[in-house]
Amino acid sequence: MGKTHTTDLAILFENEVWQQPLFDVLEKRELSYSKVDLKLAAFGCHELPTAKVYFNQASPSAYVRGCQRVLPFTLALLKNLQIQGARVLNGADIFAFELSKSAQVARLKELGIDHPRSIVFNDVDALAGRDDLCLPGMLKPEQGGSGARMHKIESLDDLRDLLEKQPELWEPDQLLLLQEYLPHDPEFGIVRMEFLGDELLYAMRVVTHGRYNLCPSEACNPADLDEIGTCAIPQEEVLPVEFYPYHELPDEAREAGQHIVQSAEMDVAGIEYLETPDGRRVFYDINANSNLRRPVGEAFGFDPFERVADFLERRLAEE
Repeated sequence: MGKTHTTDLAILFENEVWQQPLFDVLEKRELSYSKVDLKLAAFGCHELPTAKVYFNQASPSAYVRGCQRVLPFTLALLKNLQIQGARVLNGADIFAFELSKSAQVARLKELGIDHPRSIVFNDVDALAGRDDLCLPGMLKPEQGGSGARMHKIESLDDLRDLLEKQPELWEPDQLLLLQEYLPHDPEFGIVRMEFLGDELLYAMRVVTHGRYNLCPSEACNPADLDEIGTCAIPQEEVLPVEFYPYHELPDEAREAGQHIVQSAEMDVAGIEYLETPDGRRVFYDINANSNLRRPVGEAFGFDPFERVADFLERRLAEE
């Protein structure tokens, strides 16, 4: 049986407010597309793909919005689509890569790119007696997302006490990482690069003010610092996160980001690094679901969502 496509493009998503700027551009262009809301969804394993191209925008942080079933459903759907020959952007392997910080660390190590020393564990007692612990350290989830479940840890006793008081930190994947704590200039912040394919879209500095939720979406972190975002992650009682266009991105940082994207065969990516006082440039976060920030793109002379639409139209043309 031949394939019959009922739409050109299908956008897979869970948080519509993040996708609305892209939807607006696609509708303005009158592009044939459909929305697939992964929060309430079903598919038949016998069904043929109905779109020429699928664009996966599911987020690892879906569970913090009460959508614990989105991620396993998305992985099953992506695998089914790809087995049946569908073109999927940021498909099953890439999505699984985004869901695993340990896999990201392994990739960075393979590429010779500086990364945080990290230990994955499923029980605090398994850390006792190790001579490679990085303390103070950062407790992070194996499955990341919007800075959730991150804590600075001073000692194993501190870690044990935290997990006894907050056992929900193990959720949803029951794996945690202890990474070395990496200081950086708080006034400069960290750097986030956005890629379409292996081409840099833009780079920005993110001044965190001690927050861990650095979601670039204006819905989470509004451009007007007096506004309150709608993010499901509780916001720390500190100053809002600030985002600035970074025109002075070093070539070496851009090239490292391109190597990561090419090696992991990512279609869209957001990659973060920081620079330590002793001169290290450490890459620590790789995102496939990348929320763009219109004011930063406009500082470079373009609307980033228009660029994404261009990217999607090129992929449709290839089909």
